[in-house]
Amino acid sequence: MADQSKRWILMTTAQTPTNIAVIKYWGKRDENLILPINDSISVTLDPEHLCTTTTVAVSPSFDRDRMWLNKKEISLSSDRYQRCLREIRSRANDFEDEKKGIKITKEDWENLHVHIDSYNNFPTAAGLASSAAGFACFVFSLARLMNLKEDLEKLSAIARQGSGSACRSLYGGFVKWNMGKNDDGSDSVAVQLADEKHWDDLVIIIAVVSSRQKETSSTTGMRETVETSKLIQHRAKEVVPKRIVDMEEAIKNRDFPSFARLACSDSNQFHAVCLDTSPPIFYMNDTSHRIIGCVEKWNSAEGSPQVAYTFDAGPNAVLIARNRKVAALLLQRLLFHFPPHPDTDMDSYVIGDKSILQDAGVKDINDVEALPPPPEIKGNIPAQKYMGDVSYFICTRPGRGPVLLGDESLALLSLETGLPK
Repeated sequence: MADQSKRWILMTTAQTPTNIAVIKYWGKRDENLILPINDSISVTLDPEHLCTTTTVAVSPSFDRDRMWLNKKEISLSSDRYQRCLREIRSRANDFEDEKKGIKITKEDWENLHVHIDSYNNFPTAAGLASSAAGFACFVFSLARLMNLKEDLEKLSAIARQGSGSACRSLYGGFVKWNMGKNDDGSDSVAVQLADEKHWDDLVIIIAVVSSRQKETSSTTGMRETVETSKLIQHRAKEVVPKRIVDMEEAIKNRDFPSFARLACSDSNQFHAVCLDTSPPIFYMNDTSHRIIGCVEKWNSAEGSPQVAYTFDAGPNAVLIARNRKVAALLLQRLLFHFPPHPDTDMDSYVIGDKSILQDAGVKDINDVEALPPPPEIKGNIPAQKYMGDVSYFICTRPGRGPVLLGDESLALLSLETGLPK
């Protein structure tokens, strides 16, 4: 190892996307290794709009492993963090930086402590897969720092042990998590079905109904479902295998009607299984149900699905429009039914890809107030508005997988102290 008196710090920063499952993972056959009871398929969201940024640093001057999440120090003592750290350290390789006079052998890594600083640019623990992006970035950045040679598939098996869905965030585009059959989990890995350019017509609008932490964590919810639900085994054994085949085919052929029907059905069944749990788990709320009603009414009026909806373990709606034109019409409907308070700045109410807002012809609150009722609202039924029920909207699209950030100014830790900036 390099001369410790130099107090050098070696650092890597990475950015990793979140993902949203369109065929859901719910239930484990092994709690410790996080092995699922069924395959799942997800869409990776553009990290420009939803991502985790993580800086990892190593130095002989660090006296213990430390981590900060969203500017607050957290404990690394949980089994999940420890398992990932152990797996990565055991696979670390020799590293040398002649310019900085740093030489680390494979054996040295076991004795060097790390500092980790992680930041989500979206709500944590609110049903937007923050733990997926977080653990994927944790594993990806540490693997690059410690010079691992493993490919993304093997890294996905490590990330899975932190958070199941994290294995799917190691790829862009459309991703399948194979449940695997081996007891050691070696074949429970993620694979890319298609990259983000394969189906780049799709536009995704997320309605953030609540950014509060959910009452029942996904880990607790899954355990209770597996223990008490009569529907879950039927779903895992009979329903999901067929849906996986059909969804792979829909993605391959860019068949939006099939994609939408499968995504909506699977989301609804996942929440039905949560309701079948004892005690029942309520992740969606009245606003979630109203958004489903809006989409179903519009799809029915068009005679073919224009928009797919899916909800993870939370009330926030992820709405997938078949193209930009449909996305603009969708945003008009969402703003009509769920307008912001009059003093709201539209720049903070619709974030992400703001060009969709321009396509919808909306510049300010006056344009929102002038929106006509959607044509599918017929007869004398007054159109309902639910001002303030949605916190904000995020416009995004399918996106790429993890990347290293070479610009040192983007690092979250100081190169001088190894502490958060």
